[in-house]
Amino acid sequence: VPTSPHRHLRRRPVSTSPAPAPAASLTPGTAAATTLHPVVRSTRALAVAGVLGLIALGLAWELWLAPTGSRFLAFKVLPLVLPLAGLLKMRLYTYRWVSLVVWLYFIEGTVRATGLPSGAPLGTTEWLAWGEVALCLLLFTACTVHVRWRLKHRTLEEGA
Repeated sequence: VPTSPHRHLRRRPVSTSPAPAPAASLTPGTAAATTLHPVVRSTRALAVAGVLGLIALGLAWELWLAPTGSRFLAFKVLPLVLPLAGLLKMRLYTYRWVSLVVWLYFIEGTVRATGLPSGAPLGTTEWLAWGEVALCLLLFTACTVHVRWRLKHRTLEEGA
């Protein structure tokens, strides 16, 4: 067989064997989802709870508990609705970008919580702001632990 400098361009024989079965799906409701590692299951639950908590807090804050006069600010929770499906389907990319977006809400909570002059008593707005900060920290922690654990154990997931 003559050797050619372009041997990488040669066609490879096509296999007639069936394609290998895909790796186990992590979609909720599947058999693989019911056998998830407790770390993955709990971090998903905490992340979803954190997002739902931020949505509920944002809506209640701007519409009923301490309205700022502009109900338009209630729309700030709309970006939090987008990742819910990805978090429930355990898409790693969603967990990654949520861990970055959550810092915008953390900044808002911190600014509103610390915006009082020194010595002034905490009002409803400040308590709600500290609640937002706590939910943001919960969400960030859940997302980062989830991503780090799944990346560390990626070979186990793919082999399942």
